[in-house]
Amino acid sequence: MSIPELSRKSFRTSVLVVLDIMAILSSMFVTYFFLYPIEFIENVDRNHFVESALLYSVLFIVMAGISRLYRVAWRFASMSEAIRLAVTLIMSTLTLYALQFAVYGEAMERMLFLSFCLSLLLLGGIRLGSRIYVTWKQDRRLILGGRKMKRRKSEKRTLIVGAGQAGRMLVRQINQSDNHRMNPVGFIDDNRHLQNLTVNGVRVLGTLEQLENVVESHAIDKIVFAIPSMNYQDRLAIIKRAKALCTNVHTLPMIEEVAAGKVAVNQMRQVSIDDLLGREPVELDISGIQSEVEGKTVLVTGAGGSIGSEICRQILKFSPNRLLLLGHGENSIYLIERELRELNLEVDLIPVIADVQDVERLREVFMKHSPHLVFHAAAHKHVPLMEANPHEAVKNNIYGTRNVAEMANEFGANRFVMISTDKAVNPTNVMGSTKRIAEMVVQNLAKSSQTKYAIVRFGNVLGSRGSVIPLFKTQIEKGGPVTVTHPDMTRYFMTIPEASRLVIQAGTLADGGEVFVLDMGEPVKIIDLARNMIKLSGFTENQIAIEFSGIRPGEKMFEELLKEGEVHPEAVYPKIFTGIVTEESDLEGKLSRMNELKTSEALGLYLVNWANDCLDSVKHDQLKETV
Repeated sequence: MSIPELSRKSFRTSVLVVLDIMAILSSMFVTYFFLYPIEFIENVDRNHFVESALLYSVLFIVMAGISRLYRVAWRFASMSEAIRLAVTLIMSTLTLYALQFAVYGEAMERMLFLSFCLSLLLLGGIRLGSRIYVTWKQDRRLILGGRKMKRRKSEKRTLIVGAGQAGRMLVRQINQSDNHRMNPVGFIDDNRHLQNLTVNGVRVLGTLEQLENVVESHAIDKIVFAIPSMNYQDRLAIIKRAKALCTNVHTLPMIEEVAAGKVAVNQMRQVSIDDLLGREPVELDISGIQSEVEGKTVLVTGAGGSIGSEICRQILKFSPNRLLLLGHGENSIYLIERELRELNLEVDLIPVIADVQDVERLREVFMKHSPHLVFHAAAHKHVPLMEANPHEAVKNNIYGTRNVAEMANEFGANRFVMISTDKAVNPTNVMGSTKRIAEMVVQNLAKSSQTKYAIVRFGNVLGSRGSVIPLFKTQIEKGGPVTVTHPDMTRYFMTIPEASRLVIQAGTLADGGEVFVLDMGEPVKIIDLARNMIKLSGFTENQIAIEFSGIRPGEKMFEELLKEGEVHPEAVYPKIFTGIVTEESDLEGKLSRMNELKTSEALGLYLVNWANDCLDSVKHDQLKETV
């Protein structure tokens, strides 16, 4: 804090102390004069009330200092600060009462009671004055009770959904700032006690059921959703109704986003695709994760990627001693390290530039740091690219996974979690096949290792660099068209934070070789996703066209999380299930035969048939001769 700031603070405190002393002395003198007017005039110098008045003021100042009343910014004070003021004055009064008995042998009960009441009014009035001044200065629109200050023509007629604390805070912020360009026309809220009443100078116009009528009758230009605590499904239904009425829909963040430190409670954002695909978030077993992570060394491979970086963010909440950020791309590792260091947490962040294909480099990292918990997120995930480059998919997804998993075993890691994909189920492409074979590698190690291995499968991740959302956004920004491969193409979707939570939770549930899957609800048609993206961007399908580009090499029309009959009927944790997956009995033999295949065509065919347990129908010698 600078010297001028300290000086202003000291001056403010000194002024408040002087005003408090004057208030208490005044209350004592006024009270005594009211009770004993004759004695006051004739015997004021002989009566012990003068000493009592001085002592009362000193006691209050001392106790106010102890209770930190002079550190309160009273212009922003709430009821809790007012109660603290009253308690401080009560303690001062009771102490004076006891001292009067001890020193004078009697106490002036009536005078003390009336002095307390008058002092409370004066002390509260002093503090209330600064708040009234600030409120008058910033919220004149509300104080004048309906007399609105002149609005700009550019201000949007805004309807606020929710007249609770978040909605009231938003109205106050709008009235205090000229940057929002919003004219709060009214609230809608289901609280029947608020109907047709005015909240912060803005009228409650109806209930949520009356949304359509209110928007039409009041010519609403903008809708702001301000109920952060509402669950996903109800939130989703209201947002869909709002988007059908008005293209300019914003929302205050959910409590989950605020708690994660991503946004402020009064920070508005445009309605995102997450709002339309949202589900109830998977809750974490905080105590189980805390005991597993706190004070330990955690290694995350692929730490610069979408999933890996989010795992790092989530892991930091559980206070590891050391977090290793391992990745092959120096720029992505640099960016996540810089982001995490800005949090100023007491965690030793260690960036590691390494390729999971380089087993000696991995051995060096494991030998030096001995990680307790390993999250393996590094992988090649792009389906068409891996279809054209199967040898690279094998090196990274299969052998890279085996290298990291074997190092976890060799150096005694307690747990290892591999991140897989729904494309590993009945795979029709190289990428999915290599992920399924990597699962076999991990399961094979789990049979003989003290390390607890686990595999986590989930569907497409919203917002990741390889997902369809960034592509659609770019296409819409360019004016279209938005390209969808097929009108019947469907996928499971989840958010990056939710996927990361599943991975972390699986790390604590693992007992050895399980495959964990998330109950992801119903799959979503990609064309519906494209239409929602266009609407969210404020356009119609007449303005931004949708074109069908055809199914790409290796793509499936539908994705699955487990084969039929492979999932246990009971969840091991809310929304988390384990799969019954067939293990590979001849892993090393099939890997050896795979290495003999030189052409991309032969290798791709071998991988898909192996992953689908169909190698018996394909002769290895024929594959070697495939061109």
